[in-house]
Amino acid sequence: MELYPLRSTRSMCIEQNPYWEYRLDHYTTRDGREHPYYYVHTRGSVMVIPFVGDGRIVMVRQFRYLGQRESLEFPGGGIPGGVSAQEQALRELSEEAGFSAAKLEHIGSFNPMNGVTDEWCEVFSAHDLCPSSRNTDPTEEIVVEILDVS
Repeated sequence: MELYPLRSTRSMCIEQNPYWEYRLDHYTTRDGREHPYYYVHTRGSVMVIPFVGDGRIVMVRQFRYLGQRESLEFPGGGIPGGVSAQEQALRELSEEAGFSAAKLEHIGSFNPMNGVTDEWCEVFSAHDLCPSSRNTDPTEEIVVEILDVS
């Protein structure tokens, strides 16, 4: 069976905030019927894998409201309008982990949940780190951890 590209016939924003939009599209299937599709639209996100240089990486631990638990993550976040993915990766590295990087390399991208969001996350590795000031978001409580890759 040949895959059939679906086309939106109507699209509307139901709710929005500075980070994402909750949208409703109506699309038509091969048989001509129209169906609703709810999803989260974003400008994308970044994730940074910071390498300390001696076989260790930098990660951040923070409490995540939706899961009601702590999460150990790489620094990252959403991309605001007018900012490139590379610029945002450097911002997130500084804000969340307190480091700047002399070398930032784009290593790939992925859609974190393709049935729920159209977001693409750009992944970078960061090398030749230097300590910088942290300027965390007031809603985030972050603990920086430096861990062995193993």
